[in-house]
Amino acid sequence: MESRRMRSRSQILKWVCYAVALFVCAALQTTPGLFQLGQAKPLFILPLCLAVAVYEGEFAGALFGAVSGLLWDYTAGRTVGMLALELLLLCFALSVLVQVYLQGSTWNFALISTGTALVVLSLDWLFFYYMPGYSWALSRWLTFVLPSAMMTLVPSLMLFSLVRHIYSAFKIDNGVV
Repeated sequence: MESRRMRSRSQILKWVCYAVALFVCAALQTTPGLFQLGQAKPLFILPLCLAVAVYEGEFAGALFGAVSGLLWDYTAGRTVGMLALELLLLCFALSVLVQVYLQGSTWNFALISTGTALVVLSLDWLFFYYMPGYSWALSRWLTFVLPSAMMTLVPSLMLFSLVRHIYSAFKIDNGVV
């Protein structure tokens, strides 16, 4: 059984690791030309937020999703709040789904992460390309949204295992069998 000070220090270190991972993912996602295939680039922030939500629960996951969404909005140079709200809702919903219905396996997470990437990118496309009436909006969806969602599969697998490792390394031992 661990002391209160050790548990507190362990939790602080765990969230520092999550924050460092978030900043690394933001740097990877916003570096021009890195991992780019045509117009498409994989998402890194979204799978990290979803993985944290799966392991940490609905409240902590939703809060981490909102903070990550604000960082994503800021680094993308967009109106602050849209992605924060989307990630807050998605992280909360995924955490509840995993606790109630789904098994938290790696491949389930990878498929869910790819699907949520498709949802987030499609909403972005809808509000910023289709609704303003651009004539090349469908081409943008086919050449950017679909490939980017599919390319998110590989980072999803890596980030899920990273979050699993961080979560298990800083797991609290409360002495209950």
